Amino acid sequence: MAKEKIHKNIIIIGAGMAGLTAAMYAGRMNLDTLVLENGIVGGQIANATGIENYPGFISVKGADLISTLQQQAENFGAVIDEFDTIKKVTLRENPKIVETEEKIYLADVVIIASGMNRRKLPLPEERKFAGRGVHYCELCDGHMYQNKIIAVMGGGNAAVDAAQFLTKYTDKLYLIHRSEFRADEISQKRIRQNPKIEIMLQTEITKLHGDKKLESIDILDKNTGVTKNIAVDGIFVNIGVVPNTELFKDELKLSASGRIPAGENCKTEIEGVFAAGDVREKEIRQLTTAAADGTTAALLAEKLLRNLGIRD
Repeated sequence: MAKEKIHKNIIIIGAGMAGLTAAMYAGRMNLDTLVLENGIVGGQIANATGIENYPGFISVKGADLISTLQQQAENFGAVIDEFDTIKKVTLRENPKIVETEEKIYLADVVIIASGMNRRKLPLPEERKFAGRGVHYCELCDGHMYQNKIIAVMGGGNAAVDAAQFLTKYTDKLYLIHRSEFRADEISQKRIRQNPKIEIMLQTEITKLHGDKKLESIDILDKNTGVTKNIAVDGIFVNIGVVPNTELFKDELKLSASGRIPAGENCKTEIEGVFAAGDVREKEIRQLTTAAADGTTAALLAEKLLRNLGIRD
């Protein structure tokens, strides 16, 4: 059976901060707007337990911030579909083509805001223990480790925040990082004052052990060269991110980091294709810059549609 073809003014790929901001502005300008999301709405920010650097909030949960933004976008008419996986895009045609498992969409403009995913634990046992001791979302899976021993791997803000959050479930947590912390000073101070957390810097996880689920890990002290085994029920991995650009590698030139080159106007090499948020090659990546990208992409998309005579 042939897939249904549907025309949209704007298709936004990704429902994180950039994508939802773009959807809010596009909907507000009465553009027929569809947001496609392969994962959860909000992306990585949905898992943040406390955001303290977003204007207008002393502190806000990522899930609450995203929920409000999603409601704003939908109130202005944008449609958000998080269940129809994108299979292929064709961006150099007009209209552009976005094919999902169920439908074929024809779009006057495409805004790519597909964000990034957490980098996988680089050990051969990762696949064996994925979901059975190795995890990447503390909000999703932390409750599985009530009164268990937990390790968090990473040294940035995401790792430090995850460790702080997970102490609500456990009295013993190892925070393991191969070098020094990259997290901000305030976050570091909090975890150093938390008696439930044992910090292990200059330390690497070298091997995972267990039968049907994770039971222990080998850790290498890089200063002494000594390896020891410690009992751990679960590891939450926060060792960086990779851009979600695999879908576009045959359509757009990507940077060495795998991101999409686009200037501050968010325009890519293809007219009518914009890149916004963490997927765009840029120096600063914050919630505020993602929101700014989404705003810019939507406003310039509307201007392009007017110049092309697609809308009045």
